[in-house]
Amino acid sequence: MIELIPAIDIIDGKCVRLSQGDYDKVKEYSALPADVAKEMEDHGITRLHVVDLDGAKSMHVVNWRTLEQIANATSLVIDFGGGVKTDDDLRIVFDCGAQMVTGGSIAVKEPDTFQRWLLKYGPERIILGADVKEGKVAVSGWLEDSDNELMAFLQHYTQQGVQKVICTEISRDGMLQGPAISLYKDILAQYPDLYLIASGGVSSMEDIEALAEANVPGVIFGKALYEGRITITDIEKYVIQ
Repeated sequence: MIELIPAIDIIDGKCVRLSQGDYDKVKEYSALPADVAKEMEDHGITRLHVVDLDGAKSMHVVNWRTLEQIANATSLVIDFGGGVKTDDDLRIVFDCGAQMVTGGSIAVKEPDTFQRWLLKYGPERIILGADVKEGKVAVSGWLEDSDNELMAFLQHYTQQGVQKVICTEISRDGMLQGPAISLYKDILAQYPDLYLIASGGVSSMEDIEALAEANVPGVIFGKALYEGRITITDIEKYVIQ
């Protein structure tokens, strides 16, 4: 069964969602992140994806206190991304309760650092973030494009020992128009042993079921949950199956 991984994106300590990674298209949700996380856990969720959007722009971890609040309020397995650029950032995130860290920009801009983290902490704790726009990897909170072709990027890091990848199709993120299933099928055709986590565009449980049928191991979703297109009850029923 596909692993369900709700996302909590944070700006100024609050739950928000962007559309296509655009910081000018922010929708704020009233619930506190820790309360949202606790409700998810109460309905069978065991894993959470937390993104520090302030950190992604600032190039260092910003919302670490919010991470700590979530970790203290729940027993969820948390992976954290956004602004993790230095050894101190990584230490802060792990100390505040994250079990895993997702590195995207750092893997592009400072590959030696990312590879050192991979060796030190292992592929179970270091996830590669591969956020893609028109076939190329984007960085710095999706504010910058890189010259890295997605498939070559994945090939390089799987050879370095990466086992888990979160791949977001930026054009679909926050748009509720369905995930890039053909992209994920292409990735898994080349890297069948990869623990690939799809992200972007999920609008319904039917989208999640389509990803499961494509043998995608995990899925991240956020806006569909906050907008009521996927309900906590839907999640609970699916998890219990």
